Amino acid sequence: MKPVRSFQLYSVTFATSKIIAEEQMADFKNSFQKLKSYCEKENFKGWDPYDGLNSKVFNVVPVISKKRFFRLAWIQVFKRSPINLRKITSVEKGYNAKGLGLFITGYCNLYKNDPQPAYLEKINQLSEQVLKMQSEGYSGACWGYNFDWQARAFFQPKGMPTVVATTFITESLLEAYKITKNETYLETAKSATQFVLKDLNRTFDDKGNFSFSYSPLDKTQVFNASLLGAKLLSLVYEFTKEENLLTEAKKVVQYAADFQQKNGAWAYGTLPYHQWVDNFHTGYNLECIYTYQKVSGDTSFSKNIEKGLEYYLKTFFTEEGISKYYNNSIFPIDIHAPAQLVVTLSKLEVLQKNKALVDKVLTWTVNNMQSDKGFFQYQKNKYFNSNIPYMRWAQAWMFYAFSYYFLETNER
Repeated sequence: MKPVRSFQLYSVTFATSKIIAEEQMADFKNSFQKLKSYCEKENFKGWDPYDGLNSKVFNVVPVISKKRFFRLAWIQVFKRSPINLRKITSVEKGYNAKGLGLFITGYCNLYKNDPQPAYLEKINQLSEQVLKMQSEGYSGACWGYNFDWQARAFFQPKGMPTVVATTFITESLLEAYKITKNETYLETAKSATQFVLKDLNRTFDDKGNFSFSYSPLDKTQVFNASLLGAKLLSLVYEFTKEENLLTEAKKVVQYAADFQQKNGAWAYGTLPYHQWVDNFHTGYNLECIYTYQKVSGDTSFSKNIEKGLEYYLKTFFTEEGISKYYNNSIFPIDIHAPAQLVVTLSKLEVLQKNKALVDKVLTWTVNNMQSDKGFFQYQKNKYFNSNIPYMRWAQAWMFYAFSYYFLETNER
């Protein structure tokens, strides 16, 4: 009789677990549908944490608007304020090319799961919009942001192309090409390699390896940005088989790998004030290195990936499912971090292995960071929250993340 009771207990436990899993999936689907409805209603236009310099009020006084200190301060006030200052300072909602790239890839993932004509329509609509937003005057296709941006290290004028925006958009066009077979999407993506190879600055080490700059204007060594350049070259190689793309990509990966810390972490960059270690940029790094490995078949960085992934999973997520921002601090709890977890584990092909963690993190994020209106909060801070519905930073990223989650779980 003991084996029978044991089997019955197992059956009850299994059935209960199945019901819980089904309820959880239903919650995720409901959350995504609310998010999708919000984004489509807004026509994918919105504000951004860094768009403060688009303020017509700020630009009325050129003496102030041209000064680095005032630009940096103005952006930080807009970024950190829990109150949305954009309406009263005349900052209009707009398309962000990188955000559109995330949406395109998201709709491509949805279409792979369930080839609805409505998804295909959105893929083409957003892809055509992105093509119109290319930055002119460079060696290949490239994209920047729809606002001036003052960072500590450099100033980026509106439309100045960056390797980050260009890589996300290039990947989205390749995904769109796989579905639509529109040659324009493929040719534009191939053209983007010329921007990366010819227009970005390089910082070399004594072995001949190098780091790509963030944009044509700066010479910073930011690991995630440089690795995104390597990822772009690797992704396009799948279509062109141009060996020089992988040759250059490997040098970039090696440069970053040599800066990986013994515990598996990476600082954000090499500058003295870039020495923090954070959640989602670590996820970027792992995703990019793995993409190079998968495309090239070169496993010489497998230990870097293994060590980095172990550090990432053990360091940045709490038992409650909260995504920490820094390796040594939870706050601010940023929506980008849980979204990147889903994407990183999906790209590294280990999401199913870590599904319990992903489900816990997504559940906490949906329960604590999604508005009744469908959009997700930007950040939760220790003493206040930022409920401003940023389209690129929050909505596009969660849309993108959910699409990978549903693709991995084969849920429509």
